[in-house]
Amino acid sequence: MRSLFVSAVFACIFLLSFTAPEVRQQERIVRKDTVQYPEERHFKDVQQLTFGGDNAEAYWSFDGKSLVFQRTSAKDGLPCDQIFYGKLPKAGEKFTYKMISSGKGRTTCSFFTKDGKHIIYASTFEGGEACPPMPNRSKYGNKYIWPVYSSFDIYMADLNGKIVKKLTNTPGYDAEATLSPDGKKMLFTSLRNGDLDLYVMDLKTEKGTQITNTLGYDGGAWFSADGKKIIWRASRPKTETEIKEYKDLLAENLVAPTQMEVFVADADGSNVKQITHYGQANWAPNFLKDGRIIFCSNHEYGRGFPFNMYLLNEDGTGLEKISHDNSFDAFPMFSPDGKKILFCSNRNNGGGHDTNVFVADWVD
Repeated sequence: MRSLFVSAVFACIFLLSFTAPEVRQQERIVRKDTVQYPEERHFKDVQQLTFGGDNAEAYWSFDGKSLVFQRTSAKDGLPCDQIFYGKLPKAGEKFTYKMISSGKGRTTCSFFTKDGKHIIYASTFEGGEACPPMPNRSKYGNKYIWPVYSSFDIYMADLNGKIVKKLTNTPGYDAEATLSPDGKKMLFTSLRNGDLDLYVMDLKTEKGTQITNTLGYDGGAWFSADGKKIIWRASRPKTETEIKEYKDLLAENLVAPTQMEVFVADADGSNVKQITHYGQANWAPNFLKDGRIIFCSNHEYGRGFPFNMYLLNEDGTGLEKISHDNSFDAFPMFSPDGKKILFCSNRNNGGGHDTNVFVADWVD
């Protein structure tokens, strides 16, 4: 999913090339110097944690003291995503972090276990030590497509990077895992049945149960704070043409995640409700502690960018835009006490392509 925001950055640069020089210069100054925009009333004391490279999907430990995230930086010898861990710094202190994945293959979607001593994440390393190749988009009319590598499986590792357990071992893509608030269940996406569906695994028995079964990509799922509900992004091809395109791409381990909406359901997959109906890409959803929803979307912009973050009531009413970067804001996650928010953004990068991790106090 991270390649979506890379595309958004390039699209933004393309647009600015046709803007008056004085406007372009002003926008560059704002992007370079600003970690927070005046309209962002829900953010206070924004702190930039990473500087340079592509840093994304930063998630809290259960005690709110540490975070884990994925990082790519070709100049630092990281040609594709690897997993990093660090303790949250105090205001004004530098954020330090270390790589805890092996450096082999591509990794994604890390998450702390309840004990704070392990993480789970997905990796392709057993399929090869090199970064798996990106798809040739020219073959598909230069449409944005995303690979769902069949070599992705989910692993548990300690904070020194030692893999202690392989949690999935089925043919096809297994990734995008998060844990329930009690740390006992893993919610993830799998292609094991021939479609990209959600599964819940009991970590003690390692038994997995399929909880979605509608044609389309289901992914990026989270439990609510009380563990009773789940929220996720999904594509739902309807027409004969859409269904054929989805199936043809999936046969090549590809998806086109440009038309997605946010869904909620009970934790067992029952009582499914579509929450957004905006069109384009509505994704990276998560719950606030009070049951409201935060998600990322490009629905305001016909060109497909920027991506910003929005709040919604659980019934889909009360849409409120909460971030205002002119390129990319996404991957929101609230601390366990609900007082801080992590997110990833292209802001304050000097007009370049870097995506960084930010943390802020949350103001309701």
